Amino acid sequence: MPKSPRHPQPNQFALSAVLEALSDPIRRKIVQQLSQQGERSCSTFGAYASKTNLSYHLARLRLAGLVRIRPEGRRRMLSLRYDDMEARFPGLLRAVLASARNERSKIKTSEAPGRG
Repeated sequence: MPKSPRHPQPNQFALSAVLEALSDPIRRKIVQQLSQQGERSCSTFGAYASKTNLSYHLARLRLAGLVRIRPEGRRRMLSLRYDDMEARFPGLLRAVLASARNERSKIKTSEAPGRG
């Protein structure tokens, strides 16, 4: 059975690590998808980056405390640690997710036909 990776306790979350992890667009997309759809297999995010690069991004999110990775058979399941983040940094993740949604909707609006 695969060994579960180590995860920091909420009191070990460092604001600088969380902000750095969320500064990357790929990692933000992963966090957004998890917030919208819940737990997913790590392979769900294969389109975002190569396998090696994706492993790097997932490790950064895990070490910052943003996600939990658990083995399930041959798969690794990824979930957002929203409640732990909210307890440690109230409102931070909610604000980042809201900002990312607004950013995405502005991009979609500017790409709409007839806009320029």
